[in-house]
Amino acid sequence: MPLVVYAALPFSKAEVTLALESGIDGLVVPQEHKAGAQRLARVPVFGEQDFSSFFLKHKQDETSAALELAKKKPVLLRYGWEVIPVENLLAEVDNHMRAGDFSGAPAGQDASGFKGLAVEAGSLKEACLAAGILERGVDMVVVLPQALNELEQIVAALKYAPPKLKLVPAEILEITSAGVGHRVCVDTLSLLKHGQGMLVGNSAAFTFLLYAETEHNEYAAARPFRINAGSVHSYAMLPGDKTCYLTELNPGQEILVVSHNGECKVATTGRIKTERRPMLLLRAKTRNGEEGTVFLQNAETIHLAAPGGQPVSLVDIAPGMEVLCNIDEAGRHFGLRIAEDIKEY
Repeated sequence: MPLVVYAALPFSKAEVTLALESGIDGLVVPQEHKAGAQRLARVPVFGEQDFSSFFLKHKQDETSAALELAKKKPVLLRYGWEVIPVENLLAEVDNHMRAGDFSGAPAGQDASGFKGLAVEAGSLKEACLAAGILERGVDMVVVLPQALNELEQIVAALKYAPPKLKLVPAEILEITSAGVGHRVCVDTLSLLKHGQGMLVGNSAAFTFLLYAETEHNEYAAARPFRINAGSVHSYAMLPGDKTCYLTELNPGQEILVVSHNGECKVATTGRIKTERRPMLLLRAKTRNGEEGTVFLQNAETIHLAAPGGQPVSLVDIAPGMEVLCNIDEAGRHFGLRIAEDIKEY
């Protein structure tokens, strides 16, 4: 996901305030307004001269931009860029990433030390195009003032709308007691809706959809901000095709929220609550023969998703029932997808 910054050029406090409320990652302002803009909110503020800027009119412009990237300098492509030159420059960025020179500044990290490729966009369509070039997108989209009315949509599309997943039904084969272990509750800054939760499992190749605690019962009030996500060692799916162990989550980190129909959005964690609780081991199998497992707390407040999306309490699940899961490929190194011969179960 690229960083989304707003170009307040010329500077307007009213426009900057509106942009900040839209959830942007930073601002680009005239050099003389940097100090004033930095007092409005704790976001990175760039001056126009902080970038090496290029209008890509000739092949030499592309070559010059590539040389600046090689020097680990932030490059801004001005309005009017074409896709092919951007593809060439993104390949240049990827070469430096493989060499370990820099990693850009993906969303969720401090953008103040940005090194990578930025492009100007004057509409939602252009911003989405920039974010999808070579299936990785540019490192930063600089939204121009003519797109201010679309800025909220741009932020939502580029930062909070990950690709839709295809969830599949898996038959529960067995449920067995697993003694007492540490489980993790993930409390978010969002009020999640009925039918939304996290993908968690013993393998990144087979994760179960666990609903947020949106359901009321006679023993506990609903806590729609919370997902009781399972054992500390479990994988959790994150935005950007990444995973982490549940025990690695921290307040302020972004997680992937998934609906029963496969739609995804991003939420920010507010608290990670780890406690010793009685645990159950669930084993399931898809209709294509893939098998997976997950450890969950033995509690009636935990719900999985039936194929139609209906929540099913863990205490009501029995062998032969089906729940929704996500099937992927195994092989992760520090949460990043890698190609290797690996089995997890």
